[in-house]
Amino acid sequence: MELADAKAAGTIGFMGRALVQATLPYREPSADLRAWGRRAGNVSLVIQPGMYFDENNEAQSIGFPYGSYPRLLLAWIATEAFRTKSRQLVLGNRLTDFLESLGYTSQNGGPRGNITRIREQMKRLFAAHIAIVYGGGQGSDFAHKPFLIADDTELWWDPQRPDQAGLWQSTVTLSERFYDEVVSTPVPIDLRALRALRQSPMALDLYCWLTYRMFSLKAPVTVPWEALKLQFGSEAGRDRKFKEGISKQLQQVLSVYPAGVRPTKAGLELSPSKTSVPRLVTDW
Repeated sequence: MELADAKAAGTIGFMGRALVQATLPYREPSADLRAWGRRAGNVSLVIQPGMYFDENNEAQSIGFPYGSYPRLLLAWIATEAFRTKSRQLVLGNRLTDFLESLGYTSQNGGPRGNITRIREQMKRLFAAHIAIVYGGGQGSDFAHKPFLIADDTELWWDPQRPDQAGLWQSTVTLSERFYDEVVSTPVPIDLRALRALRQSPMALDLYCWLTYRMFSLKAPVTVPWEALKLQFGSEAGRDRKFKEGISKQLQQVLSVYPAGVRPTKAGLELSPSKTSVPRLVTDW
């Protein structure tokens, strides 16, 4: 997928750099967890779920964002913020139209349908408290950057009537810190690749991470399995199972982005390659 093709197709997109370096959960974390996290090198991602009070006046967790949907949402958000240079993003007045913008041309309802699940993941993502932590522990270097994805969220869609236009446009107003992150340090991606890989959140992460790494890679390097497991596999169990999972998802990624990468006994060997969307600053 070359830049000229992506530009002509209108599929140049972006992801925030911090959420490429440290990624969201793949499966739903336990409801008992106060916080969920992942570490990549010196960078940690820490997520705390939003809360609400139920009809019995008891505090309840909204839940952690997880899986493919919040990743696709984050790509849409970063792309729209970069394109419009505005913190307030219009999601539209039809849920089906918004799902199509994420690549879901076939929509279905019910508890496990994508209509229900995307709305639930939007609530979780926009309500979550997120922090990027550099350093920590006993070391001398430390930086803590907490943020919300959104300062204000208004979802007026009726999931029972997703084709019906609401009386008002659904909108999200990004927090200033998150907006600055996605606009000042975006990672260019091809949205067609995300749509092709959307059934696997790990494949989505690998794709974004590979094109990010290739931007500055000048010589071959091997990323150890131990480091990869911290970044991509905190829920993966045994080392052998994790390596098999990474290798399988990598084949999907290479079908849409033929980067110079191969599994070895020591880890993933990266060789300098073109980024998925070559960087031409004058075109952005």
